[in-house]
Amino acid sequence: MESSNKKVSFKRKLDFILFGWIVNLAYPQYYRQKYEYLSYYYIFRTYVIPQKFLRINSRVPWPVHYTSKIGNHQNITKGILCDPGDNIGIYIQAINKIIIGNNVGFGAGTAIISANHDHYYHSKHNETSPIIIGNNVFVGANSVILPGVQIGNNVVVGAGSVVTKDIPSNCIAVGNPCKPIKQIDNYKETFDINGFNRKIPKKYQDYFFL
Repeated sequence: MESSNKKVSFKRKLDFILFGWIVNLAYPQYYRQKYEYLSYYYIFRTYVIPQKFLRINSRVPWPVHYTSKIGNHQNITKGILCDPGDNIGIYIQAINKIIIGNNVGFGAGTAIISANHDHYYHSKHNETSPIIIGNNVFVGANSVILPGVQIGNNVVVGAGSVVTKDIPSNCIAVGNPCKPIKQIDNYKETFDINGFNRKIPKKYQDYFFL
């Protein structure tokens, strides 16, 4: 954990005063750095208006881009620094549950599919174990994550990959099917636990001291 001593501009402070409370009210599961992420006006214009006024992905309690689709959001468990669907053209289907850690990002066009259609009854979905994604993971643009897959901590999935099998921690993985190609060190970026848009619940605080 590191302490942030960066000087915050008056514009950023005013942005939080005017729009931060709206964003926090609209998204009870939104946890980001208070001044070092997107402006709150941008979030209001790009996410709040389509979701809460136009009713696109309206029940999802975190920001989702209006071009993305989140199905069965109640079956998604996620950490902080993670808003699945906030990028362009993302499709997430969580029939069999999806568990996502902290500090996880998804590139544009990503698809996460937790359940396949039954081969003999296309109106039904097969039951599988949940998709599990660890901490500090980035999934590149136009990648596909298929049912039952587990991805470890500190993983980069290359753009256009199709993840059909488990991916271990601390690696870069690419391809169709997706396979590890390089080992990497532990994630180095740290965050100030007090520098977020709202108080961090106890269940997430261990992340700051790993």
